[in-house]
Amino acid sequence: MTLSAPPRPRTREPLVESRPMRNPDVSSREVMTRRGWWLVVLNVLVPGSAQILAGNRRLGRFGLASTVFLWTILVLAALGALLWPSGLFALATGSFIPDFLSWFRWVPLTVVQVVLIGYVVLWIVLTIDTLRLVRLVRTGPLARFAIAFVSVSLLVLTGSGAAWAAQAAGTTRDGFAQIFAESAPVVPPSDGYYNILLLGADSGEGRDSMRFDSISVVSINASTGAVTITGIPRDMPHFPFAPGPMQDEYPDGHTGYANATCGWGSGVNQLRTEVEVCQDGNALYPDAVANGSEPGIEATKDAAEGILGIQIPYYVLIDMKGFADVVDALGGVDITVDERLPKGGPAYDGQPVDDWAFGWIEPGAQRMDGDTAQWYARSRYTTSDFDRMRRQRQLQEAILAQFTPQNVLQHFTEVWKAGTNVVETDLPQGLIAPTLVDLALKAKGQPVTTIELTPEGGVDEFDPDYAQVQQILRDKLHPPTETEAPAP
Repeated sequence: MTLSAPPRPRTREPLVESRPMRNPDVSSREVMTRRGWWLVVLNVLVPGSAQILAGNRRLGRFGLASTVFLWTILVLAALGALLWPSGLFALATGSFIPDFLSWFRWVPLTVVQVVLIGYVVLWIVLTIDTLRLVRLVRTGPLARFAIAFVSVSLLVLTGSGAAWAAQAAGTTRDGFAQIFAESAPVVPPSDGYYNILLLGADSGEGRDSMRFDSISVVSINASTGAVTITGIPRDMPHFPFAPGPMQDEYPDGHTGYANATCGWGSGVNQLRTEVEVCQDGNALYPDAVANGSEPGIEATKDAAEGILGIQIPYYVLIDMKGFADVVDALGGVDITVDERLPKGGPAYDGQPVDDWAFGWIEPGAQRMDGDTAQWYARSRYTTSDFDRMRRQRQLQEAILAQFTPQNVLQHFTEVWKAGTNVVETDLPQGLIAPTLVDLALKAKGQPVTTIELTPEGGVDEFDPDYAQVQQILRDKLHPPTETEAPAP
């Protein structure tokens, strides 16, 4: 019986050569340096892959799964921003959640914030572990410092982006809840328009009540997003009110208080002082505060409705004292100045302008900072109130033009922080997204129409014909079609 030779063992390639990432030739600085750079690049491009190839596979799989999950979310968010931005905003802010579950609206952005912060922490752990796997002492003398520097720099660069996104999510959540009414009812458009009372007020020193220096009504077409801004002169006299407590008080039109405390004459801007200082505003408008408004604002709404003949369910109030912060947060605003305007106001009537002006706004195109823009809107001592109304409308349009996606993203945190400090409104969260966000996107490509109820606009400043005023607005909001146009 012949015994066969035992089978020869199968030759295997050296482990060092077949798995250089996990079991490298530590005696070769060239190999270790090359391996180190590969691990660093892989950690940046696909976090978790370095651990799968050369370290703790469980940690690597968790890091890789987290990376794929985050990439998927980012791709879906990018598609949403391109294809349905208003829906993405509604999803992020929880506007789709019914009012009886409104306390859940903080959840989506909070989840986003927690996930991003968690991913930043995970990335730090993976980077530190990758540097451990590199074995810097086995790399070349210069490479060990270069690899460490590049790893930390890339971590700071990419991690700060995720940290900024987490902060932006928290800022959006807090600002959205702070500015907009949480459970206020959404009023459907009136005659095809969402009408919002826009008030500019100054709570400066020496005033017993915040008076409205700028009064406008923004009408947003519910189908096209087209915006029409109607300016109401602050001293417009003897105006009517819409049905309500002020119409009961003044059935034949506003006559006003003739005393120093509540103001002289019957201007619209006196209403807040009259209602909140000289009358019991809470008795006139008992539900105002509960609905996110104030008696003086509700009285001004009733006045604007009576003047224009339209329904105005909402208001936005901008305090000019902090208005400069918003302009600065946007990086300034581009304005073409027609005439030289002073900064400041006189201490007494007739005082020469050179005695009280502490600066001048010069004619020509310029990029205004917040302080200059504020005085551009305020200045009136060398011009008329109608000139000031025109400048305020010009400034409003310029600021709207600054709200580009790129500019808002670049100054996101500053804009939100400034906005929460200077803006008050009773706009409900459920109306902002997707409705108003969607209409704002449509409006970006359209010019803003302005209506000034001034002598230049055909309105008698001392004795306005309010039927004529209402007809002017109707013609602008609902222009006749060709078939409706009268025959020549």
